[in-house]
Amino acid sequence: QVQLVESGGGLVQPGGSLRLSCAASGSISSTYAMRWYRQAPGKQRDFVARITSGGATFYADSVKGRFTISRDNAKNTVYLQMNTLKPEDTAVYYCNAFLDSLKNYWGQGTQVTISS
Repeated sequence: QVQLVESGGGLVQPGGSLRLSCAASGSISSTYAMRWYRQAPGKQRDFVARITSGGATFYADSVKGRFTISRDNAKNTVYLQMNTLKPEDTAVYYCNAFLDSLKNYWGQGTQVTISS
């Protein structure tokens, strides 16, 4: 059974930081690309960041320079360090593990709220 479990969300003031974690279990291995997406109320789910099996990283323009994605293959965990948070970063953040069209898995999401 493949499972992705996100954690680390919460309520933070603008300018603050959070670190999200996504623990993978089951058949997900270091060969998977790992991604973070987010979905604000009433909006579509948007790409945030990606890290390949080789460690290459890619970011949405809206988070570039503020967010950092990383992975610990020994722990089968991917992280999203989020700094200088803005109210528009408020969303449910989802972890995704992708190998191919048949091996594409999602976590349940974790709420991030940026508000003073």
